[in-house]
Amino acid sequence: MGFKCGIVGLPNVGKSTLFNALTNSSKAQAENFPFCTIEPNIGIVPVQDDRLDKLFEISNSKKKIYTTISFIDIAGLVKGASDGEGLGNKFLSHIREVDAVIHMIRCFDSDDIQNVNKNVDPIRDLEIIETEMKLADMDSIEKRLEKKNKSKNSEIQNEILTIALDCINNNKNISELFKNFEMKEIKNTGLLSLKPKLYVCNVEEENISTGNKYTETFIDSYGQDNTIVISAEIENQINQLKESEKYGFMKLLKIKHTGLNNLINKGYNLLELETFFTSGPEESRAWTIKKNCNAPDAASEIHTDFKKGFIRAETISFDDFVKFNGWQECRNKGKMRLEGKDYIVKDGDILNFRFNT
Repeated sequence: MGFKCGIVGLPNVGKSTLFNALTNSSKAQAENFPFCTIEPNIGIVPVQDDRLDKLFEISNSKKKIYTTISFIDIAGLVKGASDGEGLGNKFLSHIREVDAVIHMIRCFDSDDIQNVNKNVDPIRDLEIIETEMKLADMDSIEKRLEKKNKSKNSEIQNEILTIALDCINNNKNISELFKNFEMKEIKNTGLLSLKPKLYVCNVEEENISTGNKYTETFIDSYGQDNTIVISAEIENQINQLKESEKYGFMKLLKIKHTGLNNLINKGYNLLELETFFTSGPEESRAWTIKKNCNAPDAASEIHTDFKKGFIRAETISFDDFVKFNGWQECRNKGKMRLEGKDYIVKDGDILNFRFNT
């Protein structure tokens, strides 16, 4: 399934530079003026996984296919976007399509890069964006709860919308909704305020490994779990290097992982995703699924017919597949299991589905 992240923030906080770095492209125009990005740039990035590389070697596969993550560079929002300020309404509509929102936060001083506000204040900047998203949600909810529209929604949808409106109007914690409803029902509302969020603090080169006063203040308020400190400019430079040069440059900067790796890891945790594999002589491939996914649902990621006609899943753990060098020896050693419809797929499983057509 992969997943789709929208990069949002005020103008000139480094969104397009980050997008270029993550996708190793120049699709987004990283220019020093607001609203440079008008249509959302979309980049699909393979999720590098050392486990897939190993399976590819063991199975002597002809093809290796990574799972993917999509990044959408959404143009800079400003105060009043929900009322159409800047190009707000159009941009807000693009956010509805993503699985998670990456908030790009300016945490650097610069006389060269124009700032829409007089000073650097990451918490204020985030609150501006969050407020615009809430106002857009409020307008959407009120319209959907009007008498003429209410009957078009399911009872659960109307209940979620009513509670969400109360949370927004009374400044309550809207994330409390997650505890009472299934994620699928919440996602179907399309509400911006309910999107899972990652925070990216964009700093200067000298602050990558240590952070600075701005990141410290931000992390004190929003926590470490969903916050990443990077330099978008340095990420861009790293991705211009040859693979053989990247490690030395990162070591010099005292960073162990690229921003892309950190985003993927935290994104997977945030969205509760994991990976299973298929591997054989034709191809070795990674597939992204939700945690606690049963075998038929995992099979449906490959093809819906696999779920309809599911019989069983031939299953080998990654460690056993590597230890015994593939399918045949795992069968000989009794390390291949036959799992049924109730089996919960584990991260790293290598699966072969049996099904009726």
